[in-house]
Amino acid sequence: MKILVRVPACKRLLLGAIVAAIAAIGVAMPAMAEDRGWQIAPFVRPASGNPVITPDKRAIFQDPILQTPVTWEALHTFNPAAIVRDGKVYVLYRAEDDSGAMQIGMHTSRLGLAVSDDGVHFSPQKTPVFYPAVDAQKDREWPGGVEDPRLVEGEDGTYVLTYTQWNRKTYSVGIATSKDLVAWTKHGPAFGNTGKYAGLMYKSAGIVTSLQSGRLIAAKIHGKYWMYWGEIHVHLATSEDLIHWAPVEDGAAQPKDLLSARPGHFDSSFPETGPPPVLTKRGIVVIYNGKNAPENGDPNLGPNAYAAGEALFSAADPTKLLERSERPFFFPEMAYEKTGQYAAGTTFAEGLVCFKGKWFLYYGCADSLVGVAVDDASRE
Repeated sequence: MKILVRVPACKRLLLGAIVAAIAAIGVAMPAMAEDRGWQIAPFVRPASGNPVITPDKRAIFQDPILQTPVTWEALHTFNPAAIVRDGKVYVLYRAEDDSGAMQIGMHTSRLGLAVSDDGVHFSPQKTPVFYPAVDAQKDREWPGGVEDPRLVEGEDGTYVLTYTQWNRKTYSVGIATSKDLVAWTKHGPAFGNTGKYAGLMYKSAGIVTSLQSGRLIAAKIHGKYWMYWGEIHVHLATSEDLIHWAPVEDGAAQPKDLLSARPGHFDSSFPETGPPPVLTKRGIVVIYNGKNAPENGDPNLGPNAYAAGEALFSAADPTKLLERSERPFFFPEMAYEKTGQYAAGTTFAEGLVCFKGKWFLYYGCADSLVGVAVDDASRE
């Protein structure tokens, strides 16, 4: 008689680690029937609920710089970070007001916070929890705002936020920390205000995590934290404290290129770092977003569409690429992913959590809304 064992999706990482540890001491174990390779995908959209966060023209916030009320999430709510806290899913999402020119990147962005008991139905707070203010980061963050968050939890329970600082002229990855996801301390640009990389324009940064007791926690490898970052090329940086980061350099003393564009593929224009990567028994799984080139791109995707793929890097050497998906595992299909501010189509992955035995992937829909997709939970 054949016995089928079903294992909740994100618990497979924990089981894999246990199997690897037992194998290391020479005890034989049966093959795991759910083994499906190194990728975290596939993901499916829930039958109902999407989009999970939408704009609210009635939400008012007293802006500390303008000293006037603003409709802070009137136009768009998108590009979410996610974390599990106290048995619930919390999402930090980018919200754009109706100021500035009516084009991408020309409104002011702030970060809202929403909470869910089931990972699909969210209750947003009425005011943003993270925003440009009269502080040391104002020159970097005003009037463009704070954009595109990624979120991890440190070993001590501190939440570490990476985000884009945008003043409508230059941009950089900012670092902020919090104990409760509401009150935040800004630490400035990841690569510092002085030195070789002070003037570098860089964005999109995900800190490597590992699954610990059902939560994704920032992981040390060789005694350091690691962060994949960048668009056009994906690079790497290291840190001792999750706040101060240094790029990993190549032989020419420049940021080392780890992922680049591939003609004929979904990332033929460029790749861009997605949610915080996950350290598994097979290596570091990096979910990333690829932009499809108008010419010599993936013929199955529209020109300039964004779709999500995965890459596997060595845990022994996080700069070493082991495998890379040939096709996207998630791409624009629904109307709400192909209409709005970015009508070319976007499923821009930025948030990933393990929740109730499943993977939940949170993504931006056409630079306008927040969507979710769920791993299909078990394998035979």
